[in-house]
Amino acid sequence: MKKFKFKINGNSYEVDINNVEGQIAEIEVNGTKYNVELDKEIPVVKTPKIVKRPLAQPKEGKPLTSDAKLSTIKAPLPGNILNVKIKEGDEVKKGDVLLIMEAMKMENNVLADVSGIVKSVKVKEGDTVLQNDLLVEIA
Repeated sequence: MKKFKFKINGNSYEVDINNVEGQIAEIEVNGTKYNVELDKEIPVVKTPKIVKRPLAQPKEGKPLTSDAKLSTIKAPLPGNILNVKIKEGDEVKKGDVLLIMEAMKMENNVLADVSGIVKSVKVKEGDTVLQNDLLVEIA
């Protein structure tokens, strides 16, 4: 609902736009409701819903020992995964590009923050992620 205040010929009007369907707007002027016909239909903006998919489960294998340090790389922003540059078992150095993601209409490199071996890659090309979603685990 949108609210407006108008002053016409010295008279004050408070206008609430309650609903717009097609070319009919349901409005309220100083507490009185009216249905107003519009010249043209106002397009309805539809915001897409982001559906968070479950993350891939790690493959079965030896559990990590308590002395192994596991570093997690998380999504800095919501976006789409464009290119995954690494796979499980790859050796990476601090600063290496792990993947490229599109966020806010820009391509962003996601870098390794530690050197180590890639233990798991939780995303694939084309995936949509939310901020702080787990992308990669490095030990």
